[in-house]
Amino acid sequence: MTTEHAIEQFREAYAAVRSEVGHVMVGQDAVVEGTLNAILAGGHVLLEGVPGLGKTLLVRTLGEVLDLGFSRIQFTPDLMPADILGTNLVVESPDGRRGFQFQKGPVFANIVLADEINRATPKTQSAMLEAMQERQVTAGGEVRPLPRPFFVLATQNPIDQEGTYPLPEAQLDRFFFKLVVGYPTGAELTEVLNRTTEGAMATPRKVLDGEALGALQALVRQVPIASHVKDYAVRLVLATHPKTATAAEITNQYLRFGSSPRGAQVLVLAGKVRALTQGRFNVGFEDIAAVALPALRHRLIPNFEAEAEGITTDHVVGRILADVPRDAAVTA
Repeated sequence: MTTEHAIEQFREAYAAVRSEVGHVMVGQDAVVEGTLNAILAGGHVLLEGVPGLGKTLLVRTLGEVLDLGFSRIQFTPDLMPADILGTNLVVESPDGRRGFQFQKGPVFANIVLADEINRATPKTQSAMLEAMQERQVTAGGEVRPLPRPFFVLATQNPIDQEGTYPLPEAQLDRFFFKLVVGYPTGAELTEVLNRTTEGAMATPRKVLDGEALGALQALVRQVPIASHVKDYAVRLVLATHPKTATAAEITNQYLRFGSSPRGAQVLVLAGKVRALTQGRFNVGFEDIAAVALPALRHRLIPNFEAEAEGITTDHVVGRILADVPRDAAVTA
């Protein structure tokens, strides 16, 4: 298969999934495209927004469009790790003997919707760490691999924080993208009403199975990236590290901690996906810059001064993008 043909197949598959999701979702183009970017790169997504903006609907629609196993976990304060991972049950065989049998939890699926993930206790949230990073769970003293592919698409409400448990930095870092779901425009809200109050809801068709998705993910890894473009991704991440020689001015003023190496990995992988969707088999500076905000916003920890002045990590990332030159050498 030629490179041109592979790129065309990638774009056709991407467009087919995007079209089917669009039959249900109204607007939220950046959120939909960011979620698809993360899935094609093999990463997890955190969707943040107030209730009623379609976060859960988006994830459920993707579960219908992708021919993969789908499960939903509604996170609540009384949810226990065993409710997610599974547990050993005593079962009786036909001959009357009793023994333990592992009953798999809802995490054993290809796409897991973790709804309102910040409402569960830290003990329960930590049960997702091994699953998200290692694609396996340890339960009943045994390590059990999860189905492949495996994605966690989590939602959280940023305003109703009473009785919630903010995700620890270690878990936030395991999310490929953090996408902020905003309010619809007037035209989009009118279309929502047309679709939901006047007729039957559209039912998307399945257009991509696990094998085809795996082939697309493999193609993403093959996309070349020039050394000077890779250096740009490195310099963006280094610019987020306060009190270092490479720190940006705004970093020293408003950040306590910067991005981990995962941030650089995400910049490169997401840049490769974006290049393919644009019909190119190479990553450019514009690809890295376009994915920097969802890749880095949740990996930066603001200091007290930033919180007191209302400076968000989005603002910091924007300033870093403006200050870091695109073509320069990496400073050791």
